[in-house]
Amino acid sequence: MGNDARTPDAAASVDFEEVQSTERFQELRKRHRSFVFPMAVAFLLWYFAYVLLADYAVGFMSTKVWGNINIGLILGLLQFVTTFAITGWYVSYSNRRLDPIAAEIRNEIEGHEFDKDGNIVTGVAK
Repeated sequence: MGNDARTPDAAASVDFEEVQSTERFQELRKRHRSFVFPMAVAFLLWYFAYVLLADYAVGFMSTKVWGNINIGLILGLLQFVTTFAITGWYVSYSNRRLDPIAAEIRNEIEGHEFDKDGNIVTGVAK
């Protein structure tokens, strides 16, 4: 693929190993991992609990709650709800805790200020 028209030589002039060794990048990595890894473990435990219950606790999962709605169906639908909730939580977390640091690093690397749409802001005092 070709270079981004906004930053044609940015990648060529950056020492990415040097960037990765900076304190800001390490903080970004730490914050990202402190959210993603525990959340991934929690979701996988929740998912495998559902699968194991469906396989080994058929009586429990087929317990009627209301009409033809049983516990298995409710827990299955909650898998989808959980997925969307985690996604929303991650977006919120990223906007608050990750994006500001990533924008600082990006600005240092590229030497430009960008607006929320990724366009270069002109007339920014340095």
